[in-house]
Amino acid sequence: MRKKAISKAKKMVIKVGTTSVTHKNGQPNFKKMDELALVLTDLENSGYQIVLVSSGAIGCGMKKLGLKKRPKTLEGKQATASVGQGIIMSTYQKFFDEYHQVVGQILLTKDVFNNGTKRQNAINSFSALKRRMVIPIVNENDCVSTEEIEEENFGDNDILSAMTAEIFGADLLIILSDVQGLYDCDPNHNENAQFIEQIDKIDVDTYDYAECSSSNRGTGGMISKISAAQFATEKGIHTIIASGESFKILYDILNGKKVGTFFKGGKRNA
Repeated sequence: MRKKAISKAKKMVIKVGTTSVTHKNGQPNFKKMDELALVLTDLENSGYQIVLVSSGAIGCGMKKLGLKKRPKTLEGKQATASVGQGIIMSTYQKFFDEYHQVVGQILLTKDVFNNGTKRQNAINSFSALKRRMVIPIVNENDCVSTEEIEEENFGDNDILSAMTAEIFGADLLIILSDVQGLYDCDPNHNENAQFIEQIDKIDVDTYDYAECSSSNRGTGGMISKISAAQFATEKGIHTIIASGESFKILYDILNGKKVGTFFKGGKRNA
């Protein structure tokens, strides 16, 4: 089922978490970002249509501003995100330029998905960029948002990636983070933890499993990733949660290898 489903996927959203593109001190991980640029450009050249959803703005901004802890106030988060977003986007541009791949930035807030006009404008933006072979790089608009950044509803952009996949019309959502996928209990504390290769339908048990996992630097744990997978699969989008330790894992995923946890997408609405 997994291999057949993935073989048909041509449009995909790839989400990378904070821990996948920054060092522990919050600074951009140039080696990882270079590798990501190389792999995504190669996939785009091979015929896939790629959208990248990237976290890491606040993490990068913290280091630049000399902050040791994530700001707690709304204005603190907004200021840190403003500084960090410039850093992370300019870094992406540098590495994608090395492979002659044009990228464009799209900043979104939750209301875009619920407002008919804004939603259509976002769809048009994605279409215009993809017609020009541009890879859109999406992030939450932390600098001006209030509800999202204060309540962290997007969970390190996990939910944002699922919503982006829906309006982009993606066949596949790949969420890469500091976890291998879903286990039935915490593998860090239980050597008998069983890895779950596939979930056909997300239910209460799935969320119980998700309680086991956490992330040190990102704002989204496994719960937010399962919520994103549920949103996407209910829209007919197959979803994979896998490790972002090496972005070359994307080749394995697209070749149908059993890496990460595969969440089967439901029937698409006509």
